[in-house]
Amino acid sequence: MKNIAVVLAGNGVYDGAEIHEATLTLLAIAQQGAAYQCFAPDVEQAHVVNHITGEEMPEKRNVMIEAARIARGNIKALSEYKAADYDAIVFPGGFGAAKNLCTFAFDGPDCKVNADVEKAIKETVAAKKPVGSLCISPAILAKVLGDVKVTIGQDKGTAEAIESMGATHVITNHGEIVVDEKYKVITTPCYMLDANISQIAEGATNVMAKILELA
Repeated sequence: MKNIAVVLAGNGVYDGAEIHEATLTLLAIAQQGAAYQCFAPDVEQAHVVNHITGEEMPEKRNVMIEAARIARGNIKALSEYKAADYDAIVFPGGFGAAKNLCTFAFDGPDCKVNADVEKAIKETVAAKKPVGSLCISPAILAKVLGDVKVTIGQDKGTAEAIESMGATHVITNHGEIVVDEKYKVITTPCYMLDANISQIAEGATNVMAKILELA
């Protein structure tokens, strides 16, 4: 049975992992006959957002503790990840990917990537194992890998920022995936488009099908 590492950026679209994308990725892995282990960096969130009002809240939360809500408590610190133990690694989206896993949401192309995130990506690519990435998280891969082919859908400004980091952006629609053969990177736009939950499921399913084909 293939074993897939899934990296979560917290819990909730505005300051953590996008819950639909995360959950449907886990479902796609299980439905296609593989197993998964959730990971998250053990760091403080960039900030906490009220998901009703969209306003920042005066409190602090830990990315891994919040992500454990999605993982039903079965989560490991990303610092423990070893590419040798897994067949692929996947990054669901949500603003947390661009706030907690890197600072793209705040700094654009000048963003910094969490050290454990960068190490996990580079180690997986060096082992010639697939990397999946949904929604905004391909921006992390652009920063870490440079000359990688990815998609975030159709947003012109975000695509230009990604290309300014050396990556190639491909315009896509709902459920479509882009495959970078060199790095074995598979990306899909998900909620970077005006999507519904069934279209998210389609994207997650297609990413995982390609990952398991390449793994």
